[in-house]
Amino acid sequence: QVQLVESGGGLVQPGGSLRLSCVASGNGFSINTMGWYRQVLGKERELVATITSGGTTHYADSVKGRFTISRDNARNTVFLQMNSLKPEDTAAYYCIARGLMSAVPFYDWGQGTQVTVSS
Repeated sequence: QVQLVESGGGLVQPGGSLRLSCVASGNGFSINTMGWYRQVLGKERELVATITSGGTTHYADSVKGRFTISRDNARNTVFLQMNSLKPEDTAAYYCIARGLMSAVPFYDWGQGTQVTVSS
């Protein structure tokens, strides 16, 4: 099993910044795509950003210009730098990963970390 552990969430004022981290661990796996999605209670989840092992990125329109996704392939770690945060960014943020484990495709997600943007 690939384990994804997120960290970095918390309470921040509007206009502030947070940096989320996610570390993947396990044996016999390789990861192609990592990313983040977020979910607010009562709403459908939203894919926020993704990044491939080659560095190709994709962002939701709602976060373009404010969020930056990056990764450290050697550490199987993905980051989400969130700047100019807005109250509507408040959500539980989940790390996701796609890849192969023992040549079997997998899609996994972490336990989530809460981001709250409020005065």
